[in-house]
Amino acid sequence: MIAVGGALVATAVFVTVSLTRPEPLRVGAIYPLSGSQGPGGVEEYRGVRLATDLVNEAGGVHGQQVQLVPVDAAGSDAAAASVDLLASKEIRFVLGSYGTTISVPAAAEAARKKMLFWETGAVGSMAVPDAGAGRSFFRVAPSGVVLGSSAILFVAHQLAPKLHRSASSLRYAVANVDDAYGSSVARGAVAEIRALHLPFAGQFPYDPLHLDAPALVKRFAAAHPDVLFVAAYMQDGVAVRREMVRQKLHLLVNIGSSSSYCMPDFGKTLGADAVGLFASDKPDEGSLDPRGLAPNAAALSARAGKIYLARYHQNMSAPALAGFSAAWALFHDVMPHAGALTPRSVAEAALRVRIPSGGLPNGSGLQFAGPRSPDAGANLRAVSVIWEWTSLAWRAVVWPPRFATEPVRAIRIL
Repeated sequence: MIAVGGALVATAVFVTVSLTRPEPLRVGAIYPLSGSQGPGGVEEYRGVRLATDLVNEAGGVHGQQVQLVPVDAAGSDAAAASVDLLASKEIRFVLGSYGTTISVPAAAEAARKKMLFWETGAVGSMAVPDAGAGRSFFRVAPSGVVLGSSAILFVAHQLAPKLHRSASSLRYAVANVDDAYGSSVARGAVAEIRALHLPFAGQFPYDPLHLDAPALVKRFAAAHPDVLFVAAYMQDGVAVRREMVRQKLHLLVNIGSSSSYCMPDFGKTLGADAVGLFASDKPDEGSLDPRGLAPNAAALSARAGKIYLARYHQNMSAPALAGFSAAWALFHDVMPHAGALTPRSVAEAALRVRIPSGGLPNGSGLQFAGPRSPDAGANLRAVSVIWEWTSLAWRAVVWPPRFATEPVRAIRIL
């Protein structure tokens, strides 16, 4: 009888706890988990997953555990349908998406469905006017425009003096894949060249699916640039660089951006032909001087890095760190300050929250531009860094000085 009575009491307690426990906060996560963008998409999602776990360990958001609902969107054709699937499950918040070609249609569909889309890694600017920028769309990572602009500013103000040249004595050219990602990055580079009144040798957009690398490099050569900025994907970026070397294209500076020049496999594939090249992009774990981070961000970065290594047997890549930092900002810093867990209230909180530069583990801060701003929805304190391939299969952050782990070097590239 005692055992039975104890069981009944235990059951009653269990039922009471179950009835009072808050429902989980279900949040969609749209990433390319397969296909050509799958490796990077998986890494970014892993970072999001880790941030979610740490927030849940600390009690969740307003006492609710965050439950991620991942959807594999391998390409642009799956983006809108992925949002619709989440909407059908009554999910009102979406994290994504690693790739600009996924982010643009997904953000537009999320706005149509009155959901909040929190972009963790894609850099391409919104080309869709009804994508809800600053209202239902927020990008935590730096935009492609910022990456392109930063590359030109770095060359003009930091690298040119090391080459014993004035910025205005160099001729600048821009090459880019002709999609939302490449066009956004190139737009930032071209705008900065014009703003600084630098000699412009021309822009060379190309179709990465029908690349004629020899012909493209011949067009570069005919323009006689000293500085060539390239916004490419991995395969075409490697092919174009190899063709530059084969044709002995004389350049003083070759700098690229995310999705190619910054990736470890870029240097491993090209070997010596990558040494001396630069990239404007996001940082990865361990690439930043931790003294540039706020103490709490440095401690969080170290803790997250150890857990990630134990789980996946590798350090956090740039996509993983971007996903972790963006999800942490949403769940730890923004949602707790929302009056209610609705898309509108969370959006209002996002516009109010301020995190100083260096306050997130990837070196960024948080300050979103409002919906009436030209940069609507953009994180004005998103950090971008300049990488340099300083030796075989080795790249380091060389700019800005706050985060640099190695000095800038003027290495002859051809």
